[in-house]
Amino acid sequence: MPPLPHRSPLRPCPRPAVPGRFRARGAAFLLALLTAVRIGAAPPPASPPPSPTPPPPAFSSEVSVSWVLVPVIVRGRNGYVENLRREAFRLRVDGQPVAIRDFERRAEAPVSLVVLQDVSGSMEALGKLAASRRAISRLVTLARPGDEIALATFAGEAARVEVPFTTDHDALHEAVATWEAYGTTALHDAIARLPEIAGAARFPRRAALLITDGVDNASSISAAEARELVRRAELPVYVFGLSAGDPFRLGIDRQKLFRFADALNLLASFTGGRYYALRSSRDLAAVSAAVAEELRYQYVLSFPVTGRGESRYRRIEVDLPGREHLRVLARKGYEGRPPAR
Repeated sequence: MPPLPHRSPLRPCPRPAVPGRFRARGAAFLLALLTAVRIGAAPPPASPPPSPTPPPPAFSSEVSVSWVLVPVIVRGRNGYVENLRREAFRLRVDGQPVAIRDFERRAEAPVSLVVLQDVSGSMEALGKLAASRRAISRLVTLARPGDEIALATFAGEAARVEVPFTTDHDALHEAVATWEAYGTTALHDAIARLPEIAGAARFPRRAALLITDGVDNASSISAAEARELVRRAELPVYVFGLSAGDPFRLGIDRQKLFRFADALNLLASFTGGRYYALRSSRDLAAVSAAVAEELRYQYVLSFPVTGRGESRYRRIEVDLPGREHLRVLARKGYEGRPPAR
């Protein structure tokens, strides 16, 4: 008889873990079924109590980063500068040069944009909310057919998604038209939800637009905590900071208004966006059109990070050696491990 072909020994497949409450219900059901079928049979030995279900893992805001994307805008005297090559850029992390491993000019790539609108009571003053409606409608009109936009609002509670990411401009216009001002302002809590909302985006090229007068009086977290969450999510935030109005009428001192403005400026700067301090709500429509144009002229530099080393905040610098007359706008840093060498 010819020898049987060699077969590798079968290995038992590990059973998938089943939560304790389902094991308990399954054991009870099986015991009842066997008792009903085998009347008079000796009862089976008692099964040991199910092991307790392990507690769910604690939430962590740490984001694992394998590649770092650095959106860059270059401006000259006559507007945005196009057609620069990879070799024109110099990238440094914590002062050390880093090779640009991937380089894109994303003039034609679609954008996923989150619009986060303050609809708290303070936005009713000076026609700020009405001007915001007009500005966002203008932004929607200027969006290209492939771009997707999500709308979210906030007042005294965390941000609420009014329209998930969509390319349906009619749905976006209809939602904007229904906004009314009410309640207090949980600005920092709303900002902290931006990474979650942006996580539903279809495209890697993402950004957020925040429109607010910056007066927070109801958040459960600080501006620094909210900024940290957004910064770790690799999400550039553009901020339209509207005038809050007369500090005396609002019941807050002028220095506090300055601190609100500084917090918004830091949010934009540390995430790679821009902060626009608007003295009049009439400027909103023009600035929203400028942001829509800016998103079309981005360069994206990227580099990998190593799996070893300390995970911490690292400072990013981008410049154009020999082209000091050009202005470079880029994100200021990232949270993660050091660049791969």
